[in-house]
Amino acid sequence: MSVNKVILVGNVGKDPDIHYFEQDLAVARFPLATTDRAHKTKTGKEIPEHTEWHNIAAWRGLAKLAESYIRKGTPLYIEGKLRTRAWSDQNGQTHYVTEIVAENIELLGKKPDGGVPALDKKEEPNPELPQDKVSDAPPEVEDDQLPF
Repeated sequence: MSVNKVILVGNVGKDPDIHYFEQDLAVARFPLATTDRAHKTKTGKEIPEHTEWHNIAAWRGLAKLAESYIRKGTPLYIEGKLRTRAWSDQNGQTHYVTEIVAENIELLGKKPDGGVPALDKKEEPNPELPQDKVSDAPPEVEDDQLPF
C-alpha cells in the first residue's frame, strides 16, 4: 500500500498559465508559495523564515476555476498528489519537473470588495440539467500522451 497525498495552504506566485488541448481539455499551471514562519527553539536558537515554492497543475474544471478566479497573491488551499515528468528542450537536453497535480482547490480569504469568494457559495441544482457527476480530477493520462 502507498499514499501520494499533498495538502498545501499558500499564496499564488503569478497568474496561472492556461493551455487548452483537444476536446476542450484545459490545464492551468502556476507557482504556490508556502512559508514557515521565523521562530526560536527552546534553546534560544533563531530559525529564519523559509519560503518553499511548489509547481501546481490543475486540469479540467479546476483549470477553468483557475482561469476565472485565481490571480497572483490569491490565498489557496490545495489537495493533490506529487507527479514528476520529463521533457526535452530544443537542444535535446532532458529536464525534470516535480509538480502537484491538484485534485481539490479552495479559494481562501475575501474578495476585494469585502464579500465571500463566489465559489464558496452553495448553488441549488438546476432541475432542467442532467445531474450526472462531473469530475474535476485530473485525467488519467499516460506521460507519453502529454504534448509537452
